[in-house]
Order: sequence, then C-alpha cells, then structure tokens
Amino acid sequence: MSVKHNRILIFGAGVIGSAYAIKFIEAGIDVTMFARSNKFKTLKENGLQYNEKGVVKSLKVKVIDTLGNDDVYDFIFVTVRYDQSEPALLALKDNQSKNIVTMTNNSIGFSSWLNIIGDRLLPAFPGAGGQIKEGILYARFPPKALMAAMFGEISGLVTERVENLAQLFKTAKLPYAINKDMKAYLITHSISDIALVGALHFENKIIDEKTARTRKTAHRITFTLKMYLRAIQKAGVAINPSVFKIVLKCPDLILDFVFMMWLRTKIVKDMLLPEYANNAHNEIVQLNNDLLKFLSQNDITP
Repeated sequence: MSVKHNRILIFGAGVIGSAYAIKFIEAGIDVTMFARSNKFKTLKENGLQYNEKGVVKSLKVKVIDTLGNDDVYDFIFVTVRYDQSEPALLALKDNQSKNIVTMTNNSIGFSSWLNIIGDRLLPAFPGAGGQIKEGILYARFPPKALMAAMFGEISGLVTERVENLAQLFKTAKLPYAINKDMKAYLITHSISDIALVGALHFENKIIDEKTARTRKTAHRITFTLKMYLRAIQKAGVAINPSVFKIVLKCPDLILDFVFMMWLRTKIVKDMLLPEYANNAHNEIVQLNNDLLKFLSQNDITP
C-alpha cells in the first residue's frame, strides 16, 4: 500500500498530536484525529488552527469522538502524556488496528502496556514540541541534530512496520531515527524530563521566574540527572543516547552554568505558565514514581 493511502489515527489532540497531524495531512496522508468534548467540537467547527511564521492558519481535519473496534487504521499514534497513557491504551484495547505507536515517555518499561495491547505496541518518542494558546498551535520542530522522532521495536529488530513508519516520516519530511533499544532511550529521556521539568516545581508549587534562574535551581537539575543516570546504569540500563554519558563526566560547576543558561530561555518562561506547568508536573510525578519502582525492582536505591 502506498504511504499516501495509509490510514492514520492520531489519538490525542494536544500539541504533539496536532503538530504531526498537520505535517501528515500536508503530505497528502489520510489522517483522522480522535478527540473528546470541547476539543472535538472545536476541531469539527474550526479545523486545526496553527501559527505559521506569525500567520494563523486553519487546516480541515477528519475528527471522531468514538472509535469502533472494526474501524481499522494502518497506524494509531497515541500522543498523550505519560500519566494518560494507560487509559488511552485501554480505550484502544479492542480495536483491531495492528500497529499502535506510543509517542510518550516511559520510565519503567513496557510490561503494563504489553498487557493491554500486546505486540501491536511500537514505542516511540516525538521530535516536536510547542504550545497551544487560545486554541492556536505554536509548534516547534527542531533540527534533527537536536531532536528527531525516535522509534523502534522492543526487540531491536528493524521490521517491515518500522520501515513503513520510517517511510511515513520521510513522506512528511519529518526528522526521525530508528532506535534499537527504546526501553533504554525512554528511561534515559524520562530522567532528563524529571530533572529539567521537575526542577521548575518546589514543594508542589510552580517556582517563580526569578527563582528559576538561580544556581540553586540549576544545581538541582545537575544533581538529579547524575543521581538517576548512575542508578539506571547499576540496574543494567544503557544510557541512550550515549551523549548523556558526558553528564556523568562533566564537573558540576560546568553543568550548573549550562542549566542556568537554559533556565533563562523563553521556553522555560513558557513552561512556568500554570496551564502548562500543572499538566507537566502531573506527568513528571508519575514518571518519577515509576522510575523509583523500576529501580526498586532491580534492588537499586538512588
């Protein structure tokens, strides 16, 4: 089947789902989005609204709020936060589509997901970011060298469906990479999010912009990163991507300086906004709790 004749379902109409839907639709691929309540109504009435170089545009999209078990797609992309992943997969449990691509963090491994959807699971992580403000998507697709979509079989094999997924990304001109150890990649990436995003909260409250820019906050990132990276190594998990090994060799002083610079960026300023910060915090709390469970199962105390 031609890539452009593939049927794609985007399950989740947040930043990631919307960003990829736009790229796939523009590439001529048959895309449907799954959304509920107000999001469903907005997409039905207004389409996907997004900002492109300062101009607000709208793209018509097929959208559904119920999914029949026999409504089969070549790929279903699950683009929800980690704390929403299991309910999303449970909603897809009886659907007969063969390939379910989970584009989210995972800090504990795939056992619970496999229990729900079995070998249909194809773990991935998005190479995009951004925000939705007043219903308008402000998407970011960084260069491949900085951030590319990552996906691969749990087994590490490059299967036909991995090659087909890669072709979808090529058609949409989206940067991607095939990773042969997605468990290690997602655990490592979860650690970076736990450290970076988790530092923006203290005692369950969003810190203010002034506090965010201090060395104390930067050092919390340094400390958390090093602590958890060493812990997963003890648990037998490879640091993936290997560039994170530099963190363990780098002096705290240098890392603190690097993170202080990051904490002064506009991205971090936006991340401190309550709507984003509270949702992100819920995800980080679950990622951290599950990482600690994973380490405990391997008799590792960070």
